[in-house]
Amino acid sequence: MEEKNTFLSVVLVIIVIVMVVTGVALVKSVDLLRFRAESISSEMKELQNKIGNVEKQLNDIQMHGGVAAGKTDLDQSAAEPIANKKFYDPKAVNGGRIIIATGADTKNMNSLVNNEFLVSTIWGYATDSLANRNFEHPEKFEPKLAESWSLSEDKLTYTIKLRRGILWHDFTDPVSGKKWENVEVKAEDFKFYVDAVKNPDTDSAPIRSYLLDLDRIEVVSDYEFKVIWKKPYFLSESTTLELNPLPRHLYHSYDGPFDGKKFNDDHERNRMIVGCGPYRFEKWEKDQRVVLKKFDKYFGRKYGINPPLEYVVFEIIKNPNTQFQTLLSKKVDRINLEPEQWVTRTNIPEFDEKTGFLKKFKYPGRSYSYIGYNMKMPLFQDKLVRQALTHLVDRERILKEVFYGLGRITTGPFFMDTPYYDKSIKPYPFSVEKAKELLAKAGWKDTNNDGILDKDGRKFEFTIFSVAGRETQLRMLPIIKEDMAKAGVVMNIVSLEWSVYIQRLENKSFEACTLGWAMGFENDPYQLWHSAEADRVASSNHISFKNNTADRLIEEMRVCFDMEKRIQLCHEFHKLLNEEQPYTFLIAPYNLIAQYGQYRNVCVFPSGIETQIMWLPEDQQLLLPTSE
Repeated sequence: MEEKNTFLSVVLVIIVIVMVVTGVALVKSVDLLRFRAESISSEMKELQNKIGNVEKQLNDIQMHGGVAAGKTDLDQSAAEPIANKKFYDPKAVNGGRIIIATGADTKNMNSLVNNEFLVSTIWGYATDSLANRNFEHPEKFEPKLAESWSLSEDKLTYTIKLRRGILWHDFTDPVSGKKWENVEVKAEDFKFYVDAVKNPDTDSAPIRSYLLDLDRIEVVSDYEFKVIWKKPYFLSESTTLELNPLPRHLYHSYDGPFDGKKFNDDHERNRMIVGCGPYRFEKWEKDQRVVLKKFDKYFGRKYGINPPLEYVVFEIIKNPNTQFQTLLSKKVDRINLEPEQWVTRTNIPEFDEKTGFLKKFKYPGRSYSYIGYNMKMPLFQDKLVRQALTHLVDRERILKEVFYGLGRITTGPFFMDTPYYDKSIKPYPFSVEKAKELLAKAGWKDTNNDGILDKDGRKFEFTIFSVAGRETQLRMLPIIKEDMAKAGVVMNIVSLEWSVYIQRLENKSFEACTLGWAMGFENDPYQLWHSAEADRVASSNHISFKNNTADRLIEEMRVCFDMEKRIQLCHEFHKLLNEEQPYTFLIAPYNLIAQYGQYRNVCVFPSGIETQIMWLPEDQQLLLPTSE
């Protein structure tokens, strides 16, 4: 019996050993199969990418007429000069999205009649201009839609030669239902743009101010036209080269002459954008988002400037704190941080340089904030009053407590890092006593000892509008209100939704406002400050500033090609505004950006972060949100 048990034990041990050996062999076999499968999958992806590239090349050949030449034509196109090509990463992977949070929706998508920053930004993705500024050296222009250009000896006529094969985005007319496909951009589309802007019936006053001295466009052929100026203008080059085409087949799809008023009120067509740029307008979900998708027929593909990201989305989130939480939950990919958020809320694991999935960027912003006084109101027509009010704004405290030091106090309308800004002009110091002195000179005294200044039976009281949800305004205005009261001035604060706020500004139905302006690299002050714009509805001179000396300086600047002389004129204009104080200039804030950290080829240029050159690895590409 004992021998039998020993025999069974030996047999069992042998069976276990066989099972273990067999299991190990099976595991190794499975691992080998898995590794082979992964290898095959990788090879398949590489093969699919190669097939995709071949398909793109074949599409480009078909679109642009190359048959026998094939790859040689593409190589030739890729060798032609085109704006900012060197900044596109040849290793970029196509696909993915970027969702950018924005604080307010807009009234329509027509940038010719809607001067809002969001709409201008969206048009920048959806359409191209004749030339672009170099990302690193913005004073230099490089060709985009234009193949080449030349300037006459008298500096009045630019001759433009267009590239062939540039297509408008395909679309279905929302009114007629007609489908438009493969329509080529031609010289007439640039003439249509200029004619529409210069038409007095269109609500294009802000843009029209830049085209005052542009006489006309003469079409030579489908691919050549002349831009003719009435007289020399120092911004004629940038204005000409930054011209966009306008799709006549969308906005003038009816018989008879162009109707400017219909253009303003063409609500269905003004809810969309038809461009010729890298991204086409896909949809606008009111108060939710605007979605742009990469245009698969974009002419830039064959020149090596096709943006990698498939979607650019503007997600409308009005509250900055909600934006921040949405960023943390990966539902948006980029937000503009409030200064308070930058300082107090980014010291969390999500922003850790090594392990976090978010990154932040800070750089000087080409913008400034201000308090504007409606000079149609009798209360603000005396410059002593406006000077006094500026003395009652403690900008040092605002910079420290509201902006957390993330900006600079500014005194004028030019970008602080250019020679046009007069650095010798110092900000008015905060001084309640100086303000009282100036107000007394202007006739404002507390005659009944109630603590409030009065004059001719009227108390010194006014209302300032703020934008609902703007954190910096919510924090800044109570400080100013408190300091105003120290001098006997009553300042009421009313918060308005953005759409209502803009309407009140455009109709000049306000007393004081607080907002900001973005600045170009070279500014023409005409749009904001010339008297000719003061009484126009929806003009950028919403405070109705009028000054003969300012008009003269502005007009001299416009025809001055001597940089040193133009700098001198800008300094004189800066000094005049500092004396007149139509604005209380506040802070030139830094741009504070928080963004998903997995984006590649993220570069900060003088113009900011250039989204169109960024890309995402395939395993980091997230889906678009769905409508609720």
